[in-house]
Amino acid sequence: MPIDSQTSVAEAVHRIWGFDTLRPMQESAIAAGVEGRDCLTVLPTGGGKSLCYQVPALVTGKVTIVASPLIALMRDQVRGLELNGYKAAALHSGVEPEEAREIITGAFDGSINLIFAAPERLVTSGFKVILGELHDAGRLGGIAIDEAHCISQWGHDFRPEFRRLKELRKVAPGVGIQAFTATATPRVRDDIVEQLGLVDAEVLVGTFDRPNLTYRVQARGKKEEQIAEAVRRHRSIGDGGGTIVYCLSRKDTEGLAQDLVELGLDADAYHAGLSEKKRQSVETAFLNETLDVVVATVAFGMGIDRSNVRLVVHATMPKSVEAYQQETGRAGRDGEPAECLLLYSPSDAGRWERLIGLSAEDSGSDPAGQLKLIREMRGLVASMGCRHKALSEYFGQGLEIDNESGCGACDVCLGETEVEKDSAKVAQVLLSAVARTGQRYGAAHVCDVARGAKTEKILSREHDQLSVHGMLATHSKAQLAMYLDQLISLGALEKVVEDRFETLRFGELGVSVMKGAAEVVLRNPIGTGSAKKERTRGRKQGREAILLDVDQQVVFERLRLLRTSIARERGVPPYVVFSDATLRELVKDCPATRNEMLRVKGVGQAKLDSFGEAFLEALGAEDE
Repeated sequence: MPIDSQTSVAEAVHRIWGFDTLRPMQESAIAAGVEGRDCLTVLPTGGGKSLCYQVPALVTGKVTIVASPLIALMRDQVRGLELNGYKAAALHSGVEPEEAREIITGAFDGSINLIFAAPERLVTSGFKVILGELHDAGRLGGIAIDEAHCISQWGHDFRPEFRRLKELRKVAPGVGIQAFTATATPRVRDDIVEQLGLVDAEVLVGTFDRPNLTYRVQARGKKEEQIAEAVRRHRSIGDGGGTIVYCLSRKDTEGLAQDLVELGLDADAYHAGLSEKKRQSVETAFLNETLDVVVATVAFGMGIDRSNVRLVVHATMPKSVEAYQQETGRAGRDGEPAECLLLYSPSDAGRWERLIGLSAEDSGSDPAGQLKLIREMRGLVASMGCRHKALSEYFGQGLEIDNESGCGACDVCLGETEVEKDSAKVAQVLLSAVARTGQRYGAAHVCDVARGAKTEKILSREHDQLSVHGMLATHSKAQLAMYLDQLISLGALEKVVEDRFETLRFGELGVSVMKGAAEVVLRNPIGTGSAKKERTRGRKQGREAILLDVDQQVVFERLRLLRTSIARERGVPPYVVFSDATLRELVKDCPATRNEMLRVKGVGQAKLDSFGEAFLEALGAEDE
């Protein structure tokens, strides 16, 4: 049953979702939805975007239509809402005509609060007629657009069909449109507002920083062993969550998944080339927590709403900072600590650039924008400053961090990098190699010269006769390429791109660094050590992360088993029953009555009525 339209937002949120408070940005976005105003809301993954379009329908008593890009995401959201006692439905290709008619009827008679549908369906002539009738009947409360970055050509996941959504304004004049996304630079935000035709839109931008995430960048070596070490490290501190490993190609996913299995991990591959049955099997197993590790292309993730992903690994550098933010955002959605590990080789950027160049040739498009995104991502990786600060600044926000301890949640601030003891000499040699080759070559050639390589290009140009040839022979090419990226980020070098070819030339500080007049510090990643384990738990996010002692961990595992059992009975993923964060609060607070349990964050009335007694019994059980 829909909540009475006069019920306050706070009452609705507490009754359905079990939350006592809302974040300020959520309050503003919900107010826009209730009042029917146009709005763009940018909140990081885990920031509670879905509440912003779910609550207004309850408060106004009208139906909200939500444009959502993936069937799997729609299904999970509907199942989760129904467990909370919220009536929602989804219209997609898997819905039978009779069921679809019942959903539309529910929208008119008030028995359904929320309807999810793909953008392609929303702009069909038939659906436009339905929207117009809902509008004329006074039943259409709002139109919400999830993953709104797909609207912008400057976004990392542009989808042309999203741009047609502004056509809905003609059939539902005066109805507010609220757009939501987790990743949008100022340029993308402006494009979303323009392409949707939002009127006097309120643009709400939350804090991009995810303090519960620990970011790490490591030089890629034996990646299967590096990934296995990270997975086992999380198991050793009782995280009990899942791992997503992103690869660039389908072939990479299958090979790496097999390598991880041989190292004793429960892993499987996922990519668009697999059969639908196989993809569904892997996705379901991961959501149901019967599969620990998924090795996937970026085809996996947008529809995955599992809240307790504790580790996201990029086995290759992603193609943009936006993509990195979106993909790492799948870690720690429940607000609990999680890790984001990027295994990097300087060759990654070149591989991406070749792929984009080939794609541009096939389509006849200009690759300049995509190439720029790749170089910005490479700069983020190379910059040996606080990762949290660098990400926030990329999206147009500052971040205050402690000058001594830093953020406490990235490899740089945790002391997991080491200073190159010969920083000054290495920088001078590299800059000399750039200067003596005429500032006309790219990083690969400069590295080869410094290492003393005898390539055909070096010999034909007599660069083997230069005084700098071979002066850094003891350094690896990957290491020197990383140093060049750091010199670029420090302003000693600049990249020049002409006809897709990239060359290096001196930046503002180049001459000063080469002559030793300006100090420069180069760094190497050294990986994690046992002394760092307790510091991988993430920073505060409004409250201390809930850490459990040994006895409490036993109770936590008991509740996880109960959660899994209930989830199987109801045909839903375990996190839909209760998140890990809610289970940890239950263990810490140990409620003994229904009223006490209702005060735990994440426990709403419907869930309390459905399976609250089972959890109270499990909490009161005596340990053997």
